[in-house]
Amino acid sequence: MKPLTIVLLLLLSQIGITQEKYTLSGYVKDGETGEALIGARVYVPELKVGVVANTYGFYSLTLPQGQHEVIFSFVAKEPVKKEVTLLSNITLNIDLHPAGMLTEVLVTGEIKQHESTEMSTTELPMSKVKSLPVLLGEIDVIKTAQLLPGISSGSEGSSGIYVRGGGPDQNLILLDGVPIYNANHLFGFFSVFNADAINNVKIVKGGFPAEYGGRISSVIDIRMKEGDMKKIHGEGSVGIISSKLMLNGPIIKDKTSFMISARRTYIDILAKPFIAMANNMNNPGNDKVTGGYFFYDVNGKINHIINDKNRIFFSAYLGDDKFHVESLYDYEDNNKTFYEETTGGMSWGNKIMALRWNHQYTPKLFSNTTLNFSDYKFDTGFSGKIMKTDLKKHRTTVIHLIICQG
Repeated sequence: MKPLTIVLLLLLSQIGITQEKYTLSGYVKDGETGEALIGARVYVPELKVGVVANTYGFYSLTLPQGQHEVIFSFVAKEPVKKEVTLLSNITLNIDLHPAGMLTEVLVTGEIKQHESTEMSTTELPMSKVKSLPVLLGEIDVIKTAQLLPGISSGSEGSSGIYVRGGGPDQNLILLDGVPIYNANHLFGFFSVFNADAINNVKIVKGGFPAEYGGRISSVIDIRMKEGDMKKIHGEGSVGIISSKLMLNGPIIKDKTSFMISARRTYIDILAKPFIAMANNMNNPGNDKVTGGYFFYDVNGKINHIINDKNRIFFSAYLGDDKFHVESLYDYEDNNKTFYEETTGGMSWGNKIMALRWNHQYTPKLFSNTTLNFSDYKFDTGFSGKIMKTDLKKHRTTVIHLIICQG
C-alpha cells in the first residue's frame, strides 16, 4: 500500500468517516524461558479497552482502524509499549522480560471495584506457594489452597479440602485438563502435585464455567510447566522424607521444549534399621515383622510449536503409593513346629496422559482440542499360611492358606 494511501486512511479514521475495525492477536511469552504468560494484560490507554491472555498466552483484541499505542504487561515483567498501525488483521507475538529492581514507591488513590467475568475465581502464583512455611519440607499447593477464604482442611495435616461445606469428593481436580482421583500421598498428608513441575493453579469456588461440568463444590485447575525454550536448567532438593529433581529446556531452541520432574520418599529405607532393632529386642528368635511405605510421582511434558497458528503438547503423570507388611512366627507344640507367615498391603495411584492441539483459525477464533487418558487404581491384598513340621517324621504339612485380594 502506498504511503499516501496509508496517511489518507489514518486521517479518515481520525475524523470518524470510516468505521472499519481489525483484530490484533498473538501470544505473550516469557522472554527468558519462552513459556506462555497466563493472564498477561494487553491494554490500549487511548480507547480504555484491553484483554487478558488465556491459559496458552493467546490474546485477541479488536480495534478501530488506525494507529494505536498498545501496552503489554505481566506481574514482575517489564511492560512493553508498541505503536501499531491497523490497516488489516495483524499477528503480534510479544516477549516480556523480568523487571529491574525498584526503589520504594508510595501509591495513593481510591479503591475501585474491579469487575470480572469469572466469579469466585482465585489464581495461586507459584512464587507465593513456595514462600510459605511447609510441613516436613514438602511444598504443597493443596495445603496452600486451604488458607484461602471459603476453604478448610477438615482435619489437621490433611491435604483434603472442604469448599464452602462440600466434601473432598465433590471437588474437580484437573492436571493439564485431565481429572485426578484421590490426589493424596501418605494417607492424605501430602497431595500428588510436585510444586517444581507446576506453572499455574486456578481455583474456582462457584459459578463454574460450562467446561468444568461434573462436580458441585469447586474446581482446581492445575497446569504443568511447558519447559524452557531458551536453555536447559533444573532444580532439586533433599527433604526430611523425600527428594525431588526437575529438569527442563529446549529440544529444538525456540521450537520444542521438554520438562521432567520426579519425586520419591525414602521412609521405607529410613525405617529399616528401626524395624530390625525392634525385631532383635522383642523377638530374639526367628520371629520377625517387616514392612514399609513409600510413594513416588513423575511429571513430564513436551511442547512443540508447529507454526504461528498451531502448537501441540504432550503431558503425562505417573504416581503410586505402596504400603506392605510381612510377619513370620514359629513355635513348638508336642514335638511339632508351627510356622505362621502372613503378608499384606495396599497400593493406590494415578496414571494420566494428555495430547493437546492448539489452533488459531482466525484472529478471533482459538481452539484447544484434548485427547486424554486417565487410570486410577486402588489394590489391597492379604495372604496367610500355617505350616506344621513333625520333628519325629520329618514331614512338613501346610495346614491353612488364606488369600484375600481386592
